[in-house]
Amino acid sequence: MKKGSLFVLTLVLLSVLSVGTYTLIFLKEKEQIEPATYRTEQPRTGDIMLKTMATGTIQPRQEILMKPNISGIIRDVLVEAGDTVRTGDVLAEVTVVPNMGALSSAESRLERAKIGRSDAEQNHARNAQLLEEGVISEADFQPFMTTLANAEEEVLAAEDNLRIIRDGVTSRNQGVSNTLIRSTIGGMVLDVPIKRGNSVIEANNFNEGTTIASVADMADLIFIGKIDESEVEKLFVGMDLVLRIGAIEGSSIPATLEYIAPKGLEENGAVQFEIKAAVRLEKDQFLRAGYSANADVVLDKRTQVPVMSELLVQYDEAGSFVEVEIGNQLFERRNVELGLSDGISVEILSGVEMDDRIKVWNQPQFN
Repeated sequence: MKKGSLFVLTLVLLSVLSVGTYTLIFLKEKEQIEPATYRTEQPRTGDIMLKTMATGTIQPRQEILMKPNISGIIRDVLVEAGDTVRTGDVLAEVTVVPNMGALSSAESRLERAKIGRSDAEQNHARNAQLLEEGVISEADFQPFMTTLANAEEEVLAAEDNLRIIRDGVTSRNQGVSNTLIRSTIGGMVLDVPIKRGNSVIEANNFNEGTTIASVADMADLIFIGKIDESEVEKLFVGMDLVLRIGAIEGSSIPATLEYIAPKGLEENGAVQFEIKAAVRLEKDQFLRAGYSANADVVLDKRTQVPVMSELLVQYDEAGSFVEVEIGNQLFERRNVELGLSDGISVEILSGVEMDDRIKVWNQPQFN
């Protein structure tokens, strides 16, 4: 019994001794660990740009859809997408499909006009002989001349009406034909949605008509985008934008803001305002319509001012401050006045000098 108690007591003493020894070793090693050191940085001279981004597309300022003035069948298409046209160039030709009721009425009108002309010719001839014989005066003969002239004009008008219905062109204006679809502006053909043999409908009060082609001036482009309501009040007409075209790597195209929508629209829970900016292209520079683009909107900018990293700045109830090194890993607090910040760098207004070494307070280093 005594031997068992002595064995247990021995184990307890050994355990206490082991724990004490381990504690002493741990404390000694901890004392030997060197304290953390902090990196320092100095202020520098640089530029700060505060900007936001708007997403959108590149579009021509004016894109005109060419419509026919007469219904029919496309006889020939003379242009294709990418062609450059001038005002008045023929884009396509249309074969008229006449309305049978209108055609019958026009033919009947022509026949009546011919009958009237024949009667006027007979009266004119009869009275012309009487005028030669001195039976009637020139004043009495004048109405017969007028009637004949009107009858001849009515025949010409009836013939033109019939040709318009049947062929889409008049005999007196053959150079101006509804069957020839001409461009109303000069520019580039962006799209030709019709093909030879397609039926087309004329533009009228009840139908916008079939689009023959769309033409735009590709030298006059605009950026159409949207910007969040939190940023829209920082914009003003005339400010500069920089466009980044997604399809053109490394692109940087200047633009000038010229329109800010007075009314926003809600999209995905956020209110967006439409903006438009005139794209400033260099000579012979070409952009395709429909390119997606991001616009860097410069809200504020500082050039060649004292700046430092945001990592150096600390904040408390008294305001912003930094810790300036006054000795080897010895720092003192300096209150600073800050200016414009882009989230990475911040402008220094006062509080530190350019040769001060400032503690990077959240990046300690351990040896």
